[in-house]
Amino acid sequence: MSRRKLLLINPVSPDRAGLTVNLSSRFPPLALGIIAALTPDSWEVALIDENFEPFKYQQADLIGLTAFTAAAPRAYEIASIYREQGVSTVMGGIHASMLPEEALGYVDAVVTGEAESVWPQVITDFTDGRMQQTYQGKWLELAGMVQPRRELFQPEYAFGTIQTSRGCPMDCEFCSVTVFNGRRYRQRPVEEVLDELETIPQKRVFFVDDNIIGYGEEANKRAIALFKGIIERGIKKDWWCQASMNFADNEEVPEYAAMSGCRMVFLGVEAEDPDALEEMGKKVNFRRGVDGYKEVFRRINDHGIAVLGAFIYGMDSDTPEKLRRRTDYVLDSGVDAVQMSYLTPLPGTRLFNKLRDEGRLLYTDFPADWEHYDLSEVIYKPALMTAQEFSAVGRECASRIYSRRSIRRKFAETLHATENLAAAGLAYSSNINYRNLVAAKGDLSEAD
Repeated sequence: MSRRKLLLINPVSPDRAGLTVNLSSRFPPLALGIIAALTPDSWEVALIDENFEPFKYQQADLIGLTAFTAAAPRAYEIASIYREQGVSTVMGGIHASMLPEEALGYVDAVVTGEAESVWPQVITDFTDGRMQQTYQGKWLELAGMVQPRRELFQPEYAFGTIQTSRGCPMDCEFCSVTVFNGRRYRQRPVEEVLDELETIPQKRVFFVDDNIIGYGEEANKRAIALFKGIIERGIKKDWWCQASMNFADNEEVPEYAAMSGCRMVFLGVEAEDPDALEEMGKKVNFRRGVDGYKEVFRRINDHGIAVLGAFIYGMDSDTPEKLRRRTDYVLDSGVDAVQMSYLTPLPGTRLFNKLRDEGRLLYTDFPADWEHYDLSEVIYKPALMTAQEFSAVGRECASRIYSRRSIRRKFAETLHATENLAAAGLAYSSNINYRNLVAAKGDLSEAD
């Protein structure tokens, strides 16, 4: 009897590449690697990754897809091809989890939430000819978590990825992480993380946790133990991560992070304006204030680590003048790399429900219009300016932030502040990647 074949597909919209416009900012599909690892050895598993290769039809017994919201239309397009051929399709990931009924219009089954607890059942049910329409994943403890099958990933990926924790106790209005991963912060055992880290072939690694150090003293101790473990095992990686403003509260955290190879930390700064922070429910930032931000950046820089600050444009309290002031702050704050994004109401968030109920969404022809929800476009009517005014001032601000002059100046400032060429280089390449994204959308001229 021939082996059954599972074909996993990572869809990317051919018309809206986002950060995939850069080879150096493409993310390996970690979730699909985990699904592959959970699939019995009796199955053949293959992966089509549109980060590198456009979809071409392959024969398979079962098709598995995942997608962020902006790529959902592409996932549905591919799934429909297999449905027409009578091939069973199953979809998971953040978008399908938020809108399972929509997804079921295009696939045969939907896995909502984290898949580890239910994927073996999906395979069993398919094999027995009784696959259900929906499977609800549970939030499991992370000890014993399988390692993804990285041999299925394209070798051209510039960096590897690894996850050490899930969940977030914050409840920001614009974020769907707590809906998907829960509000309880769950952590993998340090030794298991180190074992997996040793298997990653790339020299550069991104820790995809929403907050690598978590919250509270015990989480701090665990982060320090992880960093010390990297040092003690002699794991030589340049790595970067996401964290919150508490990253530098305990001096040992950035100290051991830097010694273990940390070159940059992504911080969700969001805004310098108290009204904007309060509106989003970003209490952890609101309490620090603008002066507190600069102290955090300085402490991190002092350990030779760069700061990538994420700033959101378009809260209801924003005006064109406030956005220009935010840009002034971004350029003078000491942040080394900048992610500028438009406030985007993603499905599953309170923000989406609010703007939908108020009739303020500009794109509502779903699922086709989901491609606009990629954080780089104005997709709703702001409260204190028109959408056209918002778009115009957004382009103006992006031109200032990502001008060649600004990027070169930030590189020099980062090198001086960190005294670390690797950190300054990573921050510089991040700024170039964001510049390329803005340029691809036509929001920058060659002269900028």
